[in-house]
Amino acid sequence: MSAELRITLAGAERVVAAGTTAGEALEADGRTVVAARVGGQARDLAHVLADGDVVEPIEVSSEEGRAIVRHSAAHVMAQAVQELFPEAKLGIGPPVDNGFYYDFDVEQAFNPDDLKRIEKRMREIVKQGQLFSRRPVGDDEARAELAAEPYKLELIGLKGGAADEESVEVGAGELTIYDNLDPKSGELRWKDLCRGPHVPSTRSIPAFKIMRSGGAYWRGSEKNPQLQRIYGTAWESRDKQDEYLKLLEEAEKRDHRKLGAELDLFSFPPELGSGLPIFHPKGGIIRKEMEDYMRRRQAEAGYEFVNTPHITKSSLFETSGHLPWYADDMFPAFELEGIDYRVKPMNCPMHNLIYRARGRSYRELPLRLCEFGSVYRYEKSGVVHGLTRVRGMTQDDAHIYTTREQMADEIKSLLRFVLSVLRDFGLEDFYLELSTRDDSEKFIGDPAEWEEATEALRQVATESGLQLVDDPGGAAFYGPKISVQAKDAIGRTWQLSTIQLDLNQPRRFGLEYQAADGSRQTPVMIHRALFGSVERFLGVLTEHYAGAFPPWLSPVQVVGIPIAEAHVPYLQDVAKKLRASGVRIEVDAADDRMQKKIRNAQKAKVPFMLLAGDDDIANGAVSFRYRNGEQKNGVPVEEAIAEIVNAVERRIQV
Repeated sequence: MSAELRITLAGAERVVAAGTTAGEALEADGRTVVAARVGGQARDLAHVLADGDVVEPIEVSSEEGRAIVRHSAAHVMAQAVQELFPEAKLGIGPPVDNGFYYDFDVEQAFNPDDLKRIEKRMREIVKQGQLFSRRPVGDDEARAELAAEPYKLELIGLKGGAADEESVEVGAGELTIYDNLDPKSGELRWKDLCRGPHVPSTRSIPAFKIMRSGGAYWRGSEKNPQLQRIYGTAWESRDKQDEYLKLLEEAEKRDHRKLGAELDLFSFPPELGSGLPIFHPKGGIIRKEMEDYMRRRQAEAGYEFVNTPHITKSSLFETSGHLPWYADDMFPAFELEGIDYRVKPMNCPMHNLIYRARGRSYRELPLRLCEFGSVYRYEKSGVVHGLTRVRGMTQDDAHIYTTREQMADEIKSLLRFVLSVLRDFGLEDFYLELSTRDDSEKFIGDPAEWEEATEALRQVATESGLQLVDDPGGAAFYGPKISVQAKDAIGRTWQLSTIQLDLNQPRRFGLEYQAADGSRQTPVMIHRALFGSVERFLGVLTEHYAGAFPPWLSPVQVVGIPIAEAHVPYLQDVAKKLRASGVRIEVDAADDRMQKKIRNAQKAKVPFMLLAGDDDIANGAVSFRYRNGEQKNGVPVEEAIAEIVNAVERRIQV
């Protein structure tokens, strides 16, 4: 063995002694740099380098560095749980967005006092500075060491790529166990099956906190045992963690489920079933405004409105290609007159039948069909979440049929249309995600056509000037897509509109048009969901605005507040004038004092309040009060009406 190695560090070649670790080469202290990328692979700092290795630091403040810290914190949590609850069996413990979790099989669900004890024990382990030490093992050796861990034994049997992708336990090569060692004696304190990497010691976990616990099915299947999942968060500094916790606090205030109940917008009656919301009158007003706006914009853009039924023969989804790939997300079939039917999970196959109902000419293309179509998807109970993940939804769906030559221009126009609509709803900060095909078998069609469609989307996305992020393997089974990702008022990202190119379904349905030269050609199909679903978009808007919708969307746009009962008729006359201008106004004629009426209107997040007393009536005026508490006195009624109508028409926030 040579006494020296040549490695590449920071772009420059260096000579180091044989046996040098990545951490030594990087002069890493385990705080700022917590791991290394060696030859493109994330490795522990203790990884021994080989001749020719290219070594790069993984900093704790990077996304990859945070994930390593979080995964290490998950190990510490699992160690703490097994020390406090020796009967607990280990599931999996991956890092996730903003944190980590670990699943445990225990007899009793964890309670808040248990979580406090676990977090206290974690802090003791972190303070000890236990070392994370990687150790390769054979399958039989791993089974022997983990004989008391049935879920780990199952994962060992899945080694080689068949394991859950989210499982950080095993990879496609050798198995490894990470030992947690006492820093002074080297004595084993705990161990776990894991492919790593980890931070060098528990002291390299700068900040963490246990958040909550709940049930979770083993490997996400309802057919498997239900385990107890503990969630935590971990960050590169206390400041970053505090920043995140404040964001969570603000997000909790904006939770659309909470605001939906407080503002009387919608509810989720258990009598209907999970993921099936109902909209109350005030929520119905917001939906109507959203849908009316979209109908007008689509009519102006040359869309034609269609309507399709809620159920269909199952065979329709065999023709479209959905059934083999999408069956788990559909509600089960039911039989009528010896034929299997299903409630529809998407509208596109039915729109294809509308296209096919008669012959088409190139002169009709692009043909833009749109529908507010109700669809039903069997989301697992564990992922159903308010309006943002439902089982029954209304999609503002459109399918556009074009020639190959029109495809690029239509996508470009469509992206401009989508962004314009989202801006009218008050969203301004976007980036694009391009979901493409990978080498898996979940995609249909000619790879060359996929490449053509992908490049058409990429070119349009690039020309938009927005940031473009690749999403390999994230495409629908029939074609690539662009997703518009929008940031809300507190910086969270939501996937909203999608534009998907489909060169497969038109062929499967035998769709054709007569070209200018008389030949029969197959159209390109573009799928477009602008809101995604009305329900989900309304949930996002509720959180974006914290329930304080701009006037054009507010269920009640104005409340008239009389100073005394004698002033009610005057405000009712003002209300008539506002209603004549299309404004939604209520006059609060209750026996409550004026200050309470103002508080009620503020609690209901009404944009405008018009107050009136003797002086206002004498001068044909009102006191004009805004949602934020500002007030202008002695405003002439016609001027107040003009300001309100202007705000509604311009769709501005106040």
